[in-house]
Amino acid sequence: MIYKRMPIEIEAPEGFGYEHIDCNLSESSFTDQKLSHLGIHLDDLTLFYGDHKGKRELRELIAGDLNLAADDVLITSGAATALFIIATSFLNKNDHMVVAKSNYATNIETPRAIGANISYIHLKFEDNYDLDPDALEKLITTDTKLVSLTYPHNPTGVSISENKLRRIVQLIEKKNTYLLLDETYREMSFVEKLPVAATLSDRVISISSMSKSYGLPGIRIGWILSKNKQLMETFLAAKEQICITNSVLDEEVAFQYLQRKEELFAPVMATISKNFNVLKAFMNNQDVLEWVQPDGGCVCFPRIKSEITIDTNKFHDILLQKYSTYIGKGHWFEEDPRYMRIGYSWDKTEKLQKGLQNILSAIEESRLR
Repeated sequence: MIYKRMPIEIEAPEGFGYEHIDCNLSESSFTDQKLSHLGIHLDDLTLFYGDHKGKRELRELIAGDLNLAADDVLITSGAATALFIIATSFLNKNDHMVVAKSNYATNIETPRAIGANISYIHLKFEDNYDLDPDALEKLITTDTKLVSLTYPHNPTGVSISENKLRRIVQLIEKKNTYLLLDETYREMSFVEKLPVAATLSDRVISISSMSKSYGLPGIRIGWILSKNKQLMETFLAAKEQICITNSVLDEEVAFQYLQRKEELFAPVMATISKNFNVLKAFMNNQDVLEWVQPDGGCVCFPRIKSEITIDTNKFHDILLQKYSTYIGKGHWFEEDPRYMRIGYSWDKTEKLQKGLQNILSAIEESRLR
């Protein structure tokens, strides 16, 4: 494999320094949580290796009412490791896959590092980022090992209907390939939640994590869901060669959180909904940005309108250096610099409001007269 650092990681706010940022609109998760606020206790935890598949009680909790068993769940060190395990299990150099674009960078960069041949199904602003199953079908060949999609989508926040998801699953089965669905933002849906895709077919793999919806990226807990026993054995073998097992500390935090998920997640969703309304009001009362309104998640992907003549490099420089406001740049997702990912539920609501106004000020000061 040929590893290359991704712009989204090179320019991550934690590397830049949170102390240098006033309004952080670059984050793609809910506000980072504190153990003291969650009532989680670890004093009696034995620091052993733990089950290679992950704490059984945690896996049972995740399987829950999904018509899945604990053995259909593999706990990983975050969703990023889950994506790495799946990509390296399916793909060798020159193998073919199809991936939606724009996308979370790891969904694209790991297959590139492997040397896979990638066909992109481009989700376009002009189409409201809607996915056309007929266009997807044309990209799938007899050599396609994997199709990779993300819903609710990162960076746009859009989703699809259950009927369309089921149509895509039928297409995957017809084409005798496999579907990876990144469901990291599923809990944050503003519309009716999609069924967990892995419950629909043994040719579908779902992944998710504790990072985005729950604000627990520091515990590095994610998971793979699949009813395909052979695939899960392969994924377990990959995990064992990468890290053997997870941190039992991390798994215990996730377990205790999910035991009280209904109680702990309710205020999270209330804050996301509140901030989403702030964001909608902002977008409706300005005339330099345009967007496709999200269906879920805590990010959106607006762009500066084409009629606005602007020096985009100057815009980003002014926004950060003068206004200390951080956003996700379009090139993080290999898109035009007029695009920006705005995370609207990591920083405080008043910082969101201030940061949004700072974006307008930086655009105005970067116009080409």
